[in-house]
Amino acid sequence: MSQHDSMVQTIVTAHADLALAPGAGTSQRAATATFTCDAAAYRAAKSACLALGFIEADAECVALAWQNQTDRTGHFDVTVWPDQPEDFSMQAWPRPTAFAACPRQLGLYAVLPDAVWVGRMARAGVSTVQLRFKSDDTVVIAREVRAAVMAVKGTNARLFINDHWQAAIDAGAYGVHLGQEDMVEADLEKIRAAGLRLGLSSHGYAEMLRADHYSPSYIAMGAVFATTLKRMLTPPQGLARLGAYARLMRDYPKVAIGGIDASKLLDVLNCGVGSIAVVRALVAAENPEVMANSLQAKINDRLSAMAPEPAL
Repeated sequence: MSQHDSMVQTIVTAHADLALAPGAGTSQRAATATFTCDAAAYRAAKSACLALGFIEADAECVALAWQNQTDRTGHFDVTVWPDQPEDFSMQAWPRPTAFAACPRQLGLYAVLPDAVWVGRMARAGVSTVQLRFKSDDTVVIAREVRAAVMAVKGTNARLFINDHWQAAIDAGAYGVHLGQEDMVEADLEKIRAAGLRLGLSSHGYAEMLRADHYSPSYIAMGAVFATTLKRMLTPPQGLARLGAYARLMRDYPKVAIGGIDASKLLDVLNCGVGSIAVVRALVAAENPEVMANSLQAKINDRLSAMAPEPAL
C-alpha cells in the first residue's frame, strides 16, 4: 500500500461516522475526481472525503481546509477533522456587511403553507414561523404575505417569508429565507437595507461557504434525515455531519431541517444547532397546537440545559 493510500484509509477509518450509507455513488465520484493541487495532505483528504461519500464540491472544500490546517499547525493530523473557520478561508467576525442579527436559538421553526397556518401556529406559541407559499401570481403572493404579517401581530413569533423577498419587504416581515438558487437571483442589498433578517439554506460544505459569503442572519442545514416533501439533490446528511457543520458554523444561529420528528429532536439538538425546522410534524399532526406545544417544550428544555453560545 502506498503512503497516499495509507493516509486515505486512516482518515476514512478515523471518521467512519461521517460516511454515507453504501450505494451512494462513492466509487464513481472517486474515479472521476479532479485535484487542484499536489500537496499530500490535500490529495489524501480529498480522496478520503470522496470515499466517505461527500460530493466533489464538498470534498474539495474539506481537502483545502485540511491542507490549510496542516500548514497552520505544522503537521498532518488525520484524527482532527477540519472545523476552524480560518482554515476554510472564512472572514472573521464582526462583519460590517452582515445582515441584521436574530436570536442564537430560534427554537421550534414551523414551515407553513399559508397565512392561516402561520397565524394558527403563532397563536399556539411557536417562536419562529416561515411562510412557504407557492404561487406564480404576484398579486396573490403579496396578499398572502401581508396576511401572514398581520397574522403574527400580537404574538411573539418571528415571521420569515420563503422566496418572496420583495413582498416581505413591502409587508414589513421579520425576515426572508432563500434557497441557494434564490439567493443568487434576489436583491440581497435591498433586503439588507430594509433591515430584514436573512436565512439561507445549505446542504453541505460548499453551500455553507457560499451562504457564509453573504453573512446571513442564520444558516439552515439539511436535509438531516430523509424527507418526501421535496426532491433533494444530495442524500440525507445524518447526525455526524450535522455536528461537523455546526462546529464550523459556530458563529451563526443554526437551523436543522429535514425529516425531523419528536423522536429525533434531542439527538439533533445535541449536534449543536439552536433551532429545528419542521413541516409535516405539525401540519400532518392530529392536533397541531398540542404537537407544537410538545415540540417547543422539548426544544426549550434541552436548549436551556445547554451552555449558551457566544454572540456574534
